[in-house]
Amino acid sequence: MNTKKCLIMCRTGMGSSMMLKIKVDKLIDKKGYPMDVTHDAFSGFAGQQNVDIIITMEDLIDEFKDSSAYVIGVKDITDTAYIEQELDKYFAQA
Repeated sequence: MNTKKCLIMCRTGMGSSMMLKIKVDKLIDKKGYPMDVTHDAFSGFAGQQNVDIIITMEDLIDEFKDSSAYVIGVKDITDTAYIEQELDKYFAQA
């Protein structure tokens, strides 16, 4: 399977996205997901349209409705089980 590009975004690109990136990196180590992960502020999305997966806070989901990427909206950044479940769904269909 090809390595997928994952972009983790929050409004400012500092707190939430970095915490989510740390959690996703741990899931990659645990599950072996073939992903390259970066994080950015929502304003940086325009320059990074070529991504396969977007992980963001749930309140930003509508901002990506025109994207072809698989979008995961997170309510609670500590809920690693939810993120794992969504990534499992994505890779089962990929």
